[in-house]
Amino acid sequence: MRKIETNRLLLRNFHKADSDYLLEYLANPRVNCFLEERICTLEDAINTIEKRKKDDSFIAVCLKEDNSLIGELFYLKEDPDTYSVGWNFNAKYEGHGYANESVKAFFTYLFTDLGARRLYAYVEDTNYRSQKLCERLGMRQEGYFIEFISFTEHEDGTPKYENTFQYALLSKEWLKT
Repeated sequence: MRKIETNRLLLRNFHKADSDYLLEYLANPRVNCFLEERICTLEDAINTIEKRKKDDSFIAVCLKEDNSLIGELFYLKEDPDTYSVGWNFNAKYEGHGYANESVKAFFTYLFTDLGARRLYAYVEDTNYRSQKLCERLGMRQEGYFIEFISFTEHEDGTPKYENTFQYALLSKEWLKT
């Protein structure tokens, strides 16, 4: 992917130097959907970076001032022109508007460079920050799925199912803003 600059951020492919930063936020995922992405060692982080370096669907979000990784954006294309999108950020950087700034640039990239017609995101009903972000970005809530998916288990070993919202946005809506 091409590098994208915003006022304070750089969106780019992952680099080997990102390993320590990636470990910092994937060692203890705060949202259940990222539990399967959990990594525990620097070696795990290096291996994850090696995979992501070659995959344009994972985008590193870095501070422009020092190129340090603070989070990631990702997408999955569904033919012909729909994209499932998501994001994951280091908790240390919450409340500074970095997610909003980077996702705006990400959406513009998907709609204008990749020709997306429709974007959608799944957000757990307990993930209030991502719900608010979707709303600030102009996404509409299109669905609410009860016990939609399980990423973890209860103490007795049975699956713990997540209630999940679906938000979506069309290219024609985004380009009007």
